[in-house]
Amino acid sequence: MTDTARARKLADRIRVVVAETLQRRIKDPRLGYVTITDTRVTGDLREATVFYTVFGDEEERAASAAALESAKGVLRSEVGRQTGVRFTPTLTFVLDAVPDTARTIDDLLAKARAADAQVRESAAGKGYAGEADPYRKPAAHDDEESDEA
Repeated sequence: MTDTARARKLADRIRVVVAETLQRRIKDPRLGYVTITDTRVTGDLREATVFYTVFGDEEERAASAAALESAKGVLRSEVGRQTGVRFTPTLTFVLDAVPDTARTIDDLLAKARAADAQVRESAAGKGYAGEADPYRKPAAHDDEESDEA
């Protein structure tokens, strides 16, 4: 097993342990609806970055960030107990930007759909700006007429 595979496996285990511990043991009222979305561990297995999202407004995000920061020690000791690694990685919590990015992409797609509908509406019932078939075709019937004459 390579180091990256080991780091990935440890990151998956840390994600599960942190999520379960937040759900069962951490009773901080500041902690809102937090979802652990991803975890990444450095190649030397010394540092773990835990990505999370919070359902709510900016105030709830700030309160949840403070609650996660204060629960970091409990979470790290639980990770160490359940993973059994020699050195328990330090935990860093980062608010995941994926939901905001997805919302922005959805808004842009909605604008594109509206613009497409507007173009489709304005093109309805319109014709081409020239002949329907603008390409020249060989005049086969002209050659036949010249042969007869």
